[in-house]
Amino acid sequence: MKIKVGIIGGAGYTAGELIRLLINHPNVEIIFVHSTSNAGNKITDVHGGLIGETELTFSDKNPFEKVDALFLCSAHGDSKKFMEENAIPNHIKIIDLSTDYRKESPEHAFVYGLPELNKDRIKKASRIANPGCFATAIQLAILPLATNNLLKNEVHVNAITGSTGAGVKPSTTTHFSWRDNNISIYKPFEHQHLGEINQSLNQLQKGFNQPVNFIPVRGNFSRGIYATAYTNCDLSLEEVKALYSNYYKNAAFTFITDKNPDLKQAVNTNKCILHLEKIGNKILIISIIDNLLKGASGQAVHNFNLMFGLEEKAGLQLKPSAF
Repeated sequence: MKIKVGIIGGAGYTAGELIRLLINHPNVEIIFVHSTSNAGNKITDVHGGLIGETELTFSDKNPFEKVDALFLCSAHGDSKKFMEENAIPNHIKIIDLSTDYRKESPEHAFVYGLPELNKDRIKKASRIANPGCFATAIQLAILPLATNNLLKNEVHVNAITGSTGAGVKPSTTTHFSWRDNNISIYKPFEHQHLGEINQSLNQLQKGFNQPVNFIPVRGNFSRGIYATAYTNCDLSLEEVKALYSNYYKNAAFTFITDKNPDLKQAVNTNKCILHLEKIGNKILIISIIDNLLKGASGQAVHNFNLMFGLEEKAGLQLKPSAF
């Protein structure tokens, strides 16, 4: 018996990746993909990479009674509207990929869905707020320090992301002729993902109040995030590596390497690859992920697997390019 799912907001990049993962998931049947503007059109009219993979069409209906789970892939702000405007049966488990419910609150029942932080809670949850892409890469870089109360100074982060991180709707900073052979920063020190990052750090290291100085960078490539984080640390490199190895010993997708990694090692996979270096009294952590997979749809499927008691890697055995 396959788990039946619906997808709300099916036209964006994350929805396209989610559909690709779910149509190949051994335990899933997609019942509907909702998109008002594309209703009646084939999925492949929008997501051309799925030609030959599916004959599904977009729908403007939401047959909640036919599904066991919903993935919300709508624009930021629209998930909350959707939840307020629809009577969703209690048995349906929900995974929201927007920013709307990432800050945990008594006002809603969503659990923050970073498996490397909240795996046990995710397994018991009926509603999950999927983390942001930058937030995923940055948190995985520094959570082991927080859980050992080692974040005693400012944390400095520089992270560069591909153009797909800005979504499918064109803008002046995603247009190819602007993005190609170009680079720029945006929202320095005030990116929206800082809220969820600080929430997680305080969960592990009570009273954490040091600044996370985050400089987001627009890259001239399509997908992936390459993040570097550093802070003061009195431990030796070997001691820090031991802490990271212990923290991620049961992580299905987070790996530590002694070799300086490059972005392509994580692109098209659900992996986070970490590399540690010690320079003077500073610990440097490199963290690389695919923003559409580990930073969005792949992580959503990982959360789905945990919620339904499936093998964590089901539907996520993805391989990077050979070159």
